[in-house]
Amino acid sequence: MSTPDQAAFEERLLRRIPVEIAVAAAVLGLAAALLFDPATGLFVLAGGLFSALGFTWLKQSLTRFLAKGVQGARRSGVVLYALRLVLICAVFFLIILVYPKKILAFVAGFSTVVPVTLAVAVRGLLQLKKWKD
Repeated sequence: MSTPDQAAFEERLLRRIPVEIAVAAAVLGLAAALLFDPATGLFVLAGGLFSALGFTWLKQSLTRFLAKGVQGARRSGVVLYALRLVLICAVFFLIILVYPKKILAFVAGFSTVVPVTLAVAVRGLLQLKKWKD
């Protein structure tokens, strides 16, 4: 069971992740625009923003579904994840059809969620005064 202080700490960390994803994608997008071309930088930025939006949507929907109870959360969660997977595949398919040479730039931006989440988790662990209950 978490205390109110722990819950507030965790909520602060979870709120920071989408913002830091967007910032990291903007930095990487600027670097890609300078190194390659502006379109590549734009796709890196778009991938990061799409990833941040997806993280926010997932966090909000999980909170809402978990409030329904176990059985309702399972059914709604399966539908949500299926819809989310279809939407992600649709975005990737559209980019592959329209801009096939820029898909790696979009994937690079979309993947910023991994190092950002890892960095926020490490910073959060370092800020904890007590690691065990």
